[in-house]
Amino acid sequence: MEPQIPSRPLYWSPAVEAVCAALPPEAEVYLVGGVVRDAYLHRPIRDIDLATPGDGGPVARRIADALGGDYYPLDSERGVGRALIPWEGAQIIVDVARFRGPDLLSDLRLRDFTVNAMAVAATGDRTAILDPLGGLADLDRKVLRRCSPAAIASDPVRGLRAVRASVDFGLRIERETLADVRAHAARLAETSPERIRDEFLQLLGSNKPAAALAAAQRLGLLAPIIPELDGLAAIRQGPPHQYNVWQHTLQTVERLDALLRILGPARDVRDAANIGYGAVTIALAHLRPKLAEHIGRTWANGRSHRTLLLLAALLHDTGKGETQEIEPDGRIRFRGHEVISERIAEETGKRLRLSNDEIARLMTIVAHHMRPHWLAEVPQLSARAMYRFWRDTGPAGVDVCLLALADYLATYGVMLDQNAWLAYVEMIQRLLNRYFLEYESAVAPPPLLTGHHLIREFRLEPGPRIGEILELLREAQIAGEVSSYEEALNWVQRFIERPGQN
Repeated sequence: MEPQIPSRPLYWSPAVEAVCAALPPEAEVYLVGGVVRDAYLHRPIRDIDLATPGDGGPVARRIADALGGDYYPLDSERGVGRALIPWEGAQIIVDVARFRGPDLLSDLRLRDFTVNAMAVAATGDRTAILDPLGGLADLDRKVLRRCSPAAIASDPVRGLRAVRASVDFGLRIERETLADVRAHAARLAETSPERIRDEFLQLLGSNKPAAALAAAQRLGLLAPIIPELDGLAAIRQGPPHQYNVWQHTLQTVERLDALLRILGPARDVRDAANIGYGAVTIALAHLRPKLAEHIGRTWANGRSHRTLLLLAALLHDTGKGETQEIEPDGRIRFRGHEVISERIAEETGKRLRLSNDEIARLMTIVAHHMRPHWLAEVPQLSARAMYRFWRDTGPAGVDVCLLALADYLATYGVMLDQNAWLAYVEMIQRLLNRYFLEYESAVAPPPLLTGHHLIREFRLEPGPRIGEILELLREAQIAGEVSSYEEALNWVQRFIERPGQN
């Protein structure tokens, strides 16, 4: 296997250069997979994969020690080690694995797609590529091709990876590869939930998640993962909806993805010229740093909050299949669909082996996604109503607001009324201002009285009624009806003296 000089120079980031410099000059270690592909395409790297004839653990440990990172033995039996390297305020994953076969050529042939089956000597000439399966030519032709006829059959999760690579890199999936992905899609059910979770969430985190989901659905890849999505295309909706439930779901994902790009930490303003997104950009400009911080958080094992939000968008209307009602006048209703959708969100989270915290957040977003729509129908949005929203949703209320904006845009589509949309955005702005700018006064003000005060001053018995009175008192405080200890005592006295309160 002779190395070749590619038609365009390889670009190696400083992080890759630092990792290679940490290796002994005589070591037989190769840069493999995505890092080589991205060096050829001049794309930023996400992680670094290395392959070596022996145990990768000691190599990974050496890299971690040299660059001040942490070492983890990923798979001792297969000789895989991981180094987590701090780099420019972030973390880079470096995985070092023993060859999958007796030599490098065998290793490359056992990989998924030809564009990921290239190698470069980490301690040698990094201008030349070992490309036994024609990955460079496939990249130039913009084709995604399996490494062998057994590539997909031996690991059906690679079907999800094929869709993601196709969308992220603009590659056409070659005919036989496509047929294999479709033929083995149902076998995803036989794969470990953790591997499905990781690949599926990466697909959601792709450059075009809605397009990736649409392709995955056509290939039969979604049904084994989230079977509740399978029948959504057959559920029609009435006005103001422009699409069936599945089309609406994809539109919601697409619009939420655009909003997160505009408001998130890696700001992308290309969509802001659109009137729908532009209104949000202007209205929430003063909150963008806080929203970016919120969107940029991570969950267990570094899973992104952005991806969890997109998963909520994917699931928000899954309950419509069980709740569709067609009234005598032809109107279509989905009463209580958010309750069923919340249950499906919980089941999906458990199926994907998400953490308990992720599942709880996912359920809260889905359960309350209609709340902003209902609030928008109220002629005058009161302080009490906004307080109750944040009381019931907590931090997830920020996610609910973002999903609601996307849901609104996806509902009206090209029929979006500019004035109605501006009013809706203003309502969302007021809600978010309450949380981010007025939290201590409008969401969680210091209590004027405690349960001990009620027991002592009014001789009330301990129990649920104490909590009910304190909650109503807090609403009165939020509404500006009481503001001092004495006023609070008078309010409670009047409340207790009302007919039916004793």
